This record gives sequence, C-alpha cells and structure tokens, in this order.
Amino acid sequence: MLINSNSRPRSGKTQPARALARGVSLIEVLVTVIVTSVGLLGVAALQLSTLRNNFDATVRTKASVLAADIADRMRANRTAAINGDYNITLSAAAPTTTTTQAQVDLADWKTTLAAQLPSGKGSVLYTAATKVVLIDINWNERDNATAVDFSSTTEL
Repeated sequence: MLINSNSRPRSGKTQPARALARGVSLIEVLVTVIVTSVGLLGVAALQLSTLRNNFDATVRTKASVLAADIADRMRANRTAAINGDYNITLSAAAPTTTTTQAQVDLADWKTTLAAQLPSGKGSVLYTAATKVVLIDINWNERDNATAVDFSSTTEL
C-alpha cells in the first residue's frame, strides 16, 4: 500500500480547536469595540469640559477689559473722577441723562456690561483719601445660578 506523504490523517481534536479560535476572535472584537467606545465617550466629555472652561475664561477676560476701560475713561476725565462723578452702585441703572462726559462714559460702560456679560452689572467707587478706584463687576455663570464677582483697584 502506498502512503501519500501529502495527506495527513485527520484527528478529531483539530476541528474543535478551530471553532474555538473563531469564537475568541469575535469576543476580542467585541471587547475592542467596547473599550474604544468608552475611550471616545471620555474624549467627548473632555471636549465639553474644555468648551465650558473656555467660555468662562472668555467672560473673565471681558470683565477685566471692561474694568480697564472704565479706569481709562476716568483717567481721561480726571477732574470729574476726583470729584466723584464716576461713582455708581452695582444696582444702579445706566444714567439716562448724558450731559456730562462722566455720564456718557458710565452709560456706555453699563450698557456694554449688560451686553457682553451674562446679567452683567458694575460699580465704581473713588476714595479721595487714598486716590484709589474700586471697580466691581458682577455677572452670572453659564448656569445662571452662580454669581461671579470681579474686583479691580487702581490709583488715579
């Protein structure tokens, strides 16, 4: 009897091993999909957090610029600032009569605060004894539940 060297006898043990190997591949793919999905959800949450923090930083930057704006306006109109013409409380509305430069400046500043900051309000207090101006700006965070207060002091 001739024995063909290319033919190998088949044992019953090789078939179940291949079937098991196919099942493991499918499980590995499913685990990979789950791990990738969790990673992508983490990246999406990080992106959302970044957007929120960027918005907060932008609003804080605007508040800082607006505080510098009113301080520069006061320096440009120093006599009126020293006389207390720029003093205004946080709850006061923008001046409706704009006959003096100080009233024009305060009306512009209060209007800009309300337009650029969420529920933006501001106050200015000049203390003659120390020649220091306290500028206080208040606005609400993005959830409208948390009030943020920004204070700046400068000397005239």
